[in-house]
Amino acid sequence: MTVVLFVVGILAMLIGLAVSIALHELGHILPAKAFGVRVGQYMIGFGPTLWSKQVGETEYGFKALPLGGFISIAGMYPPSPAADGRRRRVWSTLVQDAREQNDETIAEAGDRTLYRQATWKRVVVMLGGPFMNFVLAIVAFSVLLSGIGVQQATATVAEVSECVLPAGSAQTECADDDPATPAAEAGLRPGDTITAVDGSTVSSFAEASALIRERPDETIDVDIIRDREARTLRVTPILAENEYVDSDGEVVTDDVGFVGFSPVFERVRQPAWAGAQEAVRNTGAVAEIVVQLPVKLYDIAVDLVTGGERDPDGPISVVGVGRIAGEVAATEAPIVDRVAVLVNIFGALNIALMVFNLIPLLPLDGGHIVIALWDGLKRLFARLTGRPAPKPADATRLVPITLVVVVLMIAMAALLFAADIFNPVDLFGR
Repeated sequence: MTVVLFVVGILAMLIGLAVSIALHELGHILPAKAFGVRVGQYMIGFGPTLWSKQVGETEYGFKALPLGGFISIAGMYPPSPAADGRRRRVWSTLVQDAREQNDETIAEAGDRTLYRQATWKRVVVMLGGPFMNFVLAIVAFSVLLSGIGVQQATATVAEVSECVLPAGSAQTECADDDPATPAAEAGLRPGDTITAVDGSTVSSFAEASALIRERPDETIDVDIIRDREARTLRVTPILAENEYVDSDGEVVTDDVGFVGFSPVFERVRQPAWAGAQEAVRNTGAVAEIVVQLPVKLYDIAVDLVTGGERDPDGPISVVGVGRIAGEVAATEAPIVDRVAVLVNIFGALNIALMVFNLIPLLPLDGGHIVIALWDGLKRLFARLTGRPAPKPADATRLVPITLVVVVLMIAMAALLFAADIFNPVDLFGR
């Protein structure tokens, strides 16, 4: 059964990846068609075509390797200048090949080309794909946070410790000479819901414990609800070494007020805007990884060779995402918890696709956006200075650089594939 669940987790994530790619490309094709630009192909995957269907002027289909997708937009670049007939170097040949392919799309489309569109329309077309990934991430995080909810420690008591044990001690049972906890002495019971501490209303374990930590050796009132009845207990927290999470989310060990009870955990649904907030927060985190990508990749290569532990916050490949999804699906946690993790991975995957595609290098969407903005700035400068409108930028000249970027992307993918197979990220502490 565990193997079946592992496979189900991998398949679920692969389907999620395919949906993300398909909708990413749809994010390009919809505005392109809305602006009257001819779109010749809409393909999911690379390599040999498995299935395709012509609908109007666009061929829709699937290819053998579902590791990406593409659409063929007419006239991404202006027509190429006439060839001069001279012998060309390798780079020149690559540029000319790219121009010829681009010219073919122009011949089929006539005036319905992308390079003829206003700058803002070109930017909208190229931003459409990343924007679609961002929308998918918001939907995923909204389902997670506002639909399923987040595991939070509530103000309801789950367990009361009978005695005070030294912090970090391996002792699990109370000895006769161990002092009783303040919670046990005050008569706090499992099922009690704390409503106020020392006159301050609380609604969560974090709020209650924060007030208790600040009041060692002070006798305070703790208001509770027990069996639907309001009661007040007198509690004197003792000064003890305790481990807790501070307001910044950091785990801290310090001498603080301690009473000795643990909370009930339950899923609490967040406000409707929490999904969008999480998408924005996730975008910032992924952007930091992209900025540090060379260093991160170097560390991954070193860990792969030495067998060192991978950084769980570093980049991973599709193999790594699938492996993690399979491990999550195969755990013995409640189904809702497993689904929550998979939804979170799906949201994070779309943020990663969005941020990576916005890198300002061809052939990524960010590179095409930079070209469009450069064209717009040149036209604006010419208009302000009374000069004739300049020709659109011939981005086919950048084909050699684009090829270098593609080679680097392939090398990065190969490194991540190898690392995710032979030295995978361990999220479960095994």
